[in-house]
Amino acid sequence: LNTALASIPSYIMKVQFDLVIFHTTFLSKRSDFAAFRKLLSRSELLKQIKATKIALPQDEFMNTKPLCDFISEFGIDYVFSVSPESEWKKIYIDVDFERVKFYNILTGYLDFETIDKINKLAENYSERTIDIGYRAWRSAPWLGRHGYLKKIIADVFNKEASETGLKVDISTNNEDTFYGDEWYKFLLKCKYTIGVEGGAGILDRDGAIKAKTDMYMKENPNATYEEIEDACFAGLDGTLNLFTISPRHLEACATRTCQILVKGRYNGILVPMKHYIEINPDLSNIDAVLNMVKEDRLRAEITDNAYKDIVESNNYTYQSMVRFILNKSGTDIDKNPKR
Repeated sequence: LNTALASIPSYIMKVQFDLVIFHTTFLSKRSDFAAFRKLLSRSELLKQIKATKIALPQDEFMNTKPLCDFISEFGIDYVFSVSPESEWKKIYIDVDFERVKFYNILTGYLDFETIDKINKLAENYSERTIDIGYRAWRSAPWLGRHGYLKKIIADVFNKEASETGLKVDISTNNEDTFYGDEWYKFLLKCKYTIGVEGGAGILDRDGAIKAKTDMYMKENPNATYEEIEDACFAGLDGTLNLFTISPRHLEACATRTCQILVKGRYNGILVPMKHYIEINPDLSNIDAVLNMVKEDRLRAEITDNAYKDIVESNNYTYQSMVRFILNKSGTDIDKNPKR
């Protein structure tokens, strides 16, 4: 049901549902409080349904106050969070953890059609012409210093790798963004790609930090990050540790592109020097990393490991996510064959 277009039809109450899912596309509307309130108003009938109710929120570093209120008011039974468990009590401070159960999932997964598509495209890209490739957006300051790493590693690798004679295609400009299959084609051209964990280091429960930052930047367009931090969220950066693996990491595994990643947890899925080459957060070992790229001795082994453990295992597909959610929410089809 798309409650952005219409209210919940009354006949819904006559259906005996097993499971009601409030998807990311529904919950992401909380970035606009007025729009989210309208969605909740149109969805009032769902409060009365006795079925198991689950929520799939993302971007849990922002506007979490209305998210907490929604979980309580609509009687959500299970929250499948992309945040590390260590941060749940910070983010969901208003939620009754005795009543609501939390489980961890990823921000995105692979699917079999995408893997098949990548393998078919790969037939035309046997020769990788780019040594290091990268695309990322310039993170907003109110997400914290961690987001700035996306821009910092782009600038540093662009300069340092180019000076060593490596061929690079690195950009954080919006006009250089790849869409659809063009992203997979780009990765298939690259021997290596760089990256960081997704997420944020600041919790903005009601959008006040974002609003204050946006206003300050409008009035001070040339302000440095340090100036913005002092004026808008002094002492808050690093109080949240919501860092997670992102779909682009899985896609690089699928295209057999060797990843150079800033040291992090990556949900315990990616292992340094087995699935990727690790670089320090301050990039102090960039010379050693670039030497590995130039020697190119470890790439085949690392990409083979990543493909086998991440892609061929089928542990990180949307199908596996669905099975996990059904199992944890007590609506596992295999255990309830009559449904």
